[in-house]
Amino acid sequence: MPEFLDFATSGLLVQALAARICDCLREGIRCRGRASLAVSGGTTPLPLFARLATTELEWDKITVLLVDERWVAPNNPDSNENLVRSHLLREKAASASFIGMKNEAAVASGGEVKCEKRLQLLPRPYDCLILGMGNDGHTASLFPGAKNLETAVDLHSGRICLAIHPPAAPYERMTLTLPAILDSRQLILHLQGEEKKKTLALAQAPGEAGEMPIRYILRQTATPLAVYWSP
Repeated sequence: MPEFLDFATSGLLVQALAARICDCLREGIRCRGRASLAVSGGTTPLPLFARLATTELEWDKITVLLVDERWVAPNNPDSNENLVRSHLLREKAASASFIGMKNEAAVASGGEVKCEKRLQLLPRPYDCLILGMGNDGHTASLFPGAKNLETAVDLHSGRICLAIHPPAAPYERMTLTLPAILDSRQLILHLQGEEKKKTLALAQAPGEAGEMPIRYILRQTATPLAVYWSP
């Protein structure tokens, strides 16, 4: 069962979640000399990124990577790399290493091999991986109805990343696959708002996992999962 933590305000959630992430990263550095943090985009994590950016850590021993990315230029406002560089990799966190997903390939499917080779340079399991969730039950870029969702969630595929074209969202995407996501020491699902709480309740009900891909995360038992929610 996932650990569920309910906070009265976003500020209290960010304070607690930032402390937990830092504990994961410090433990990684203590045990292995380096640590890794995989993050998602969107507006929900922005206060968290701001908090982490001002936190004292051995950031030069930390690698930040993306859970998924829209196949747009890194300076595009819709780019997750742009968001992470602008809000997280600054101030004290400016010395962290970063592994992006976007490369010069015209389409995401053409960039899979290069992206995978880049990600293979980073040891796994990741120390901490933060996910969000859409109101359709997608997480990372594991979208319901995506043509190659079955490959992306195949635990025996041997793939780290995969190109995905969401049926109803703009842009082709690159996403970590389900086995890569689960190859983490700690998973965090960061949610905000009553709509997300309702979506989570639907995802926890019986039904096909592919209808709400967050179910692949909620139903697995291999990796510790903590759900952080605030109104």
